[in-house]
Amino acid sequence: MEILIVILALAFLVLMAYRGFSVIIFAPLAALGAVLLTDPGAVAPTYTAIFLDKMVIFIKLYFPVFLLGAIFGKVIELSGNSKSISAAVIRMVGQKRAMLVIVLVCALLTYGGVSLNVVVFAVYPFAAEMFRQGNIPKRLIPGTIALGAFTFTMDSLPGSPQVQNIIPTTFFKTDTWAAPWLGTIGGLFIFVLGMLYLESRRRAAVRAQEGYGVNHINEPAPIDQSEKLPHPLVALFPLVLVCSLNYVFGKWIPAWYDVGQYSLSLPGLPAPLPVDVIKSAPIWGVEGALLVGILVVIASSWRTVLPKFAEGSKNAVSGAMLAAMNSASEFGFGAVVAALPGFVIAAKALQAVPNPLVNEAVTITALAAMTGSAIGGLSIALGAMGDTFIQAAHAANIPLEVFHRIASMASGGMDTLPHNGAVITLLTVTGLTHRQSYKDIFAITIIKTIACAFAIVLFYTTGIV
Repeated sequence: MEILIVILALAFLVLMAYRGFSVIIFAPLAALGAVLLTDPGAVAPTYTAIFLDKMVIFIKLYFPVFLLGAIFGKVIELSGNSKSISAAVIRMVGQKRAMLVIVLVCALLTYGGVSLNVVVFAVYPFAAEMFRQGNIPKRLIPGTIALGAFTFTMDSLPGSPQVQNIIPTTFFKTDTWAAPWLGTIGGLFIFVLGMLYLESRRRAAVRAQEGYGVNHINEPAPIDQSEKLPHPLVALFPLVLVCSLNYVFGKWIPAWYDVGQYSLSLPGLPAPLPVDVIKSAPIWGVEGALLVGILVVIASSWRTVLPKFAEGSKNAVSGAMLAAMNSASEFGFGAVVAALPGFVIAAKALQAVPNPLVNEAVTITALAAMTGSAIGGLSIALGAMGDTFIQAAHAANIPLEVFHRIASMASGGMDTLPHNGAVITLLTVTGLTHRQSYKDIFAITIIKTIACAFAIVLFYTTGIV
């Protein structure tokens, strides 16, 4: 019965998300409904002490990354850099290869520091235009964007500034470049299989004589082909700079403080506040890199950016708050579920998995599925079992870098279920429904999950890190 309650809570949240309802509303309702069935008297205390507390912790840690990533994405868009990059990729790859172009543009933007929740806003107009010209069904756009933004650049490629690659650093004391070869090969695995799948879907549509379609909603305005755009190298420079500074700051900040624990002493404080520098340095590094990237884009394109910055920044802040609140609500949902008897039973069952990397991967991807959030599943799993994973790594003589990379990739496995916040945002922006496009997103989800298993097998057979 305890396990059934957890399953019912998850099923209810998935159903509401599938029908288009906000997870910010229904995540607490699903979580507290499960508590009600377990212990009615604990509903209000659970909401205050667990759900809201975990939401606040999540916002405290990661909202600046969401915000800076959103603003960076907006100034990249306002400056014309995203259009320039898209045009350059089109020239290199070819107008007819619309799917490959969109995947590559999404990958460049996300790996360059643009929040994956923001990428869809920048890329969708180009995707719609190219799919319309290529007579490719619009329903395939979400799966294409998902492959470029939600997969290999999110959690596999070393150095990714996305939150899913930052969270393990705070537990394993690694950096965002952990296990570079393992992550790169795993990322290529996802890219190749994902493109093969999308191409098979396009060919099936051609055989069925299905075109772009008509009577779509949220259709973007036609792209102005006469607009003067920055040189592609100028447009790419801020992305390369963010990626490079992420590495530099990640190494430089701990060396600058030269202490594991910094004591913050200011005149107005009643007592010094301890700050864990080792835990915070990777997050500070990404934030610093994004801040520099924003300033560089504004400085290089101030005539274009500044007139639109006030309104554009408001939209970026709204998008960042929505994305952060979606993820924080799912994090709170997962924290409540993790406190229920049914989860304790399931967690003990997972501990029976003897292989430490498989145990970690299964635990994290299961929690990511429950919460509908890679960030939520990763944070909850490492928060509850991080020490256990570290002990297992030492006992099995496995580098913590490998545990970092497998944790990150596992979080991006089954996270993109229907109630995932990024999936909901993607479908809303493109004007499509779960019924029309989720099949392809789920196929990409399966490929991501297989890739994590592939990475584990690769490590054990070759020892590559």
